[in-house]
Amino acid sequence: MRITIDTSVLVAATRSRLGASFQLISMLPHPRFDIALTVALYTEWQAVLTRSEHLPPGSNADEALEFLRYLASIAHLQDVHFLWRPFLRDPDDDMVLEAAVASGSSHIVTHNVKDFRRTRELKVQAITPADFLTLLRSAP
Repeated sequence: MRITIDTSVLVAATRSRLGASFQLISMLPHPRFDIALTVALYTEWQAVLTRSEHLPPGSNADEALEFLRYLASIAHLQDVHFLWRPFLRDPDDDMVLEAAVASGSSHIVTHNVKDFRRTRELKVQAITPADFLTLLRSAP
């Protein structure tokens, strides 16, 4: 199974080691799913996760970039040949959707499920990290 991870999940994972976001990211790489990544999504991850307010205490932007390079090294790198914009209200969400559709992701894992309501029209389900972990545990 392939999934696309919204930036909100990475931000949540850096803020707390107790939540589903951290648990999900800590599972990577995983034999039952992989993550899709496009240049545009990677660029957003970099821009957001290197902001001082998103850096874990005692870390710096270089460490955040090292972590993102690791994620990129294990991700399915996807080119996007067709833009769905505008499809959702937020252009940044459209970029996540384009990564998911182009890569054949079954899910977009996000904390902003309501912002991705229309993704079902394109056969992609938006799901929270906790719900994705539940799905992963219940699937044979």
